Amino acid sequence: MLKLEKISKTFNPGTINEKPALRELSLHLAPGEFVTVIGGNGAGKSTMLNAVAGTWPVDGGRITIDGADVTALPEFKRARYIGRVFQDPMLGTAPDMWLEENLALALRRGQRRSLRWGITEAERKLFREQLSQLGLGLEDRMTSKVGLLSGGQRQALTLLMASLKQPKLLLLDEHTAALDPKTAAKVLELSDQIVSRHQLTTLMVTHNMRDAIRHGNRLIMLNAGKIVVDVRGEEKQKLTVKALMDLFSAASGVDEADDKLLLG
Repeated sequence: MLKLEKISKTFNPGTINEKPALRELSLHLAPGEFVTVIGGNGAGKSTMLNAVAGTWPVDGGRITIDGADVTALPEFKRARYIGRVFQDPMLGTAPDMWLEENLALALRRGQRRSLRWGITEAERKLFREQLSQLGLGLEDRMTSKVGLLSGGQRQALTLLMASLKQPKLLLLDEHTAALDPKTAAKVLELSDQIVSRHQLTTLMVTHNMRDAIRHGNRLIMLNAGKIVVDVRGEEKQKLTVKALMDLFSAASGVDEADDKLLLG
């Protein structure tokens, strides 16, 4: 479903601030695979997600989604393949619009605009059903402005919007980092349910090693723009934080974990 083949990205090339972010990184995701991505600050996690989303072009390599080469496509054209939830709960929604209006925008994503009248009753019924599955009572607030929601409610709504059309690829970019622990746990639970229900191919970036171990069916760890750990299946189910750090040390040649890797 997703193929990254020798992706490279360097910021500020040829200057004193030159920073190689991705170094010929390759990664293949099978349909329905839920991959958690861990690594310290500057390891390349968000750069990889932004490269996949088309936020900025890569310097070299090839990106394929569901068999389509999207390497040269701008971000707005890749939107037909991708759903994304950001770290900031304020992103991904229109705060001055109603919940149902935000969901309507998500439902019509990638379609041609028309003069068709507003939101249909069939669409309202769909939105109410989808919101009720979140278990947050939002189905009774469909004409409330999104800006009035709490951070957790808004992130749950954004998650629903990102998955409403069952994208080829779902990107979760540290989507619980700005939430308190209890709310973050609820949003992660909802993420698991939505990914499982629709069998979505998913990349979830996190700083929290326990969350990376607990969620998904595959885990990769980045360091200096390369994948240094890649575990899945039964091996992942048996992982502990200490075992993961031992894997990282063996793969990267770094004997001690720094604070960046122990956040969370």
